[in-house]
Amino acid sequence: MTQQVKPYGSWKSPITSDLMVSETIGLGQIAIDGEDVYWIEGRPAEAGRTVIVRRTPDGQTIDIAPPPFNVRTRVNEYGGGAYCVADGIVYFSNFADQRLYRLIPGSQPQPLTPEAKMSYADAVIDRQRNRLYAVREDHTGEGQEAVNTLVSINLENGEDVRVLVAGNDFYSSPRLKPDGSQLAWLTWNHPNMPWDGTELWVAQINLDGSLGESQLVAGGADESIFQPEWSPDGILHFVSDRSGWWNLYKKAPVEGEGLGLTEPLCEMEAEFGLPQWIFGMSTYAFDANRIICTYTQQGIWHLASLDTTTGKLQQIETPYTEITSLKAVAGRVAFIAGSPTEFSSIVQMDLTTGQSSVLRRSSKLEIDTGYLSIAQPIEFPTENGLTAYGFYYPPQNHDFTAPEGELPPLVVKSHGGPTAATSSQLNLRIQYWTSRGFAYLDVNYGGSTGYGRAYHQRLDGLWGIVDVDDCVNGAKYLCEKGLVDENRMAIAGGSAGGYTTLCALTFRDVFKAGASYYGVSDLEALLRDTHKFESRYFDRLIGPYPERQDIYHERSPIHFTDKLSCPIIFFQGLEDKVVPPNQAEMMVDVLRSKGLPVAYVAFEGEQHGFRRAENIKRVIDGEFYFYSRVFGFELAHPVEPIAIANL
Repeated sequence: MTQQVKPYGSWKSPITSDLMVSETIGLGQIAIDGEDVYWIEGRPAEAGRTVIVRRTPDGQTIDIAPPPFNVRTRVNEYGGGAYCVADGIVYFSNFADQRLYRLIPGSQPQPLTPEAKMSYADAVIDRQRNRLYAVREDHTGEGQEAVNTLVSINLENGEDVRVLVAGNDFYSSPRLKPDGSQLAWLTWNHPNMPWDGTELWVAQINLDGSLGESQLVAGGADESIFQPEWSPDGILHFVSDRSGWWNLYKKAPVEGEGLGLTEPLCEMEAEFGLPQWIFGMSTYAFDANRIICTYTQQGIWHLASLDTTTGKLQQIETPYTEITSLKAVAGRVAFIAGSPTEFSSIVQMDLTTGQSSVLRRSSKLEIDTGYLSIAQPIEFPTENGLTAYGFYYPPQNHDFTAPEGELPPLVVKSHGGPTAATSSQLNLRIQYWTSRGFAYLDVNYGGSTGYGRAYHQRLDGLWGIVDVDDCVNGAKYLCEKGLVDENRMAIAGGSAGGYTTLCALTFRDVFKAGASYYGVSDLEALLRDTHKFESRYFDRLIGPYPERQDIYHERSPIHFTDKLSCPIIFFQGLEDKVVPPNQAEMMVDVLRSKGLPVAYVAFEGEQHGFRRAENIKRVIDGEFYFYSRVFGFELAHPVEPIAIANL
């Protein structure tokens, strides 16, 4: 087939915003109950409603909790762990009122907890005592910081709620020993985030459901513990980064020593854990005397079997490079997985035969691989003689080629968090750009997880510097390789990635345009307005406040708009509690008054991130339209125009 010659950016692509929002869903939090598999679906086409889906052994899928129920919790604002299931009965958090509901098959959901300013997450069922253990966030104290506790709730009478553990700032991961005798949990305090330092505690459970004396098992201010779990025979396991990498450990029983000694199971330079931005995350589960686990090295995830007796790790071959939310029971494992050519999917594998099946794909689309750009892991030099990482995507569309000698424009993506990581799995948001003739660089800058504790600690005290340097140096690296046009490079990011974007555009002169999705422009304003979970996050990333107010000022783009000299587009949810709208609006006003091209697209009813199909479509097309005007290329598809001031 003869390719048409068209400038980069002007290629016609079948990967449209309409296609993405109409055919794509989000997948999350797997649970297995008997023979049934459950998971979460986020549906843009249903105004962003989040639904629990049950799949029965005969292949039927059933929505759990009908409209208008929306299964989301606001604990720590980011939520996660919004439901649990036992013996076919589902307990879930409803977003509108944050109450817990019980759903018995064949009936309508019934409220379990009373109406109050309370949110619940990460629940586990105790059938012996007919109670539910959960993290509770109490917002009844007007004008005060929310109070987080571990609570026990009577499953017959939700009014009977008892506080089991209190006094610390945060709790997560209540886990019940199989015989019901003990409860394990994680806790941490300001200014730590859970990837900085957490503590693992265990307590006996009394007959009345109260807790006996608690025992500190592992962790501390400089050790991050992730996902405590009890093995079927009652041995406590957990992930710790005490070696510099999130590896698996267990408490080896010693007579007269209580829980026993901490013993590493498989020491290696790999991450078996994740930053706990949300509740309910899982990277391993038990299958008899072995652990089925997933771990990441150099940004690629692997599935493996770990013998708990010998410590031997054996690879389980899969076609996937991203594997999360892993659950196992009775010879089978379920997880969420994707690859550079496969959409994120719910996958179930028979551990005896090795056969796997896809239960649900995040998209039903079948994309011709001729339009897909495959993620290329890259390493590039950055400041202080160090190395940074990312995934590079060259332009790809088998219908088109560019005029000889033309180099493609580039979008550099700065992920959120900033303690998070990007992945190599198929992402239509990226393919939207590459199939139109853009190059794309998804950066795992210093501070990202997945490369060891030392790598994510590179950002300590240096947020707004290390992340910006790595994004800038990634772009320069591609320029030096002759892969992109240095005069048409843009940077984009959301939340913390939006802050990195605004810093790069303010304090560096490499990028010629940018897009900020609910990004931070004034660090002090963010401190005043943000929610409890992140209210002391910046102590480590920047410095204690107000003692180091000078640094907050120095690294806030809003104070240095005189340095800005390129166009920016802002996207913002008007109900965002994490990064309030005034963060974007202050920057927009200044840019408008300076005469720089600027656009502001705000959405009623959206919070931190966009969930409604029409809004997702608007931001995808809007950013592309903005660059078409700034970089001067023709659109192959009609796109709803964005109002751009000063252009």
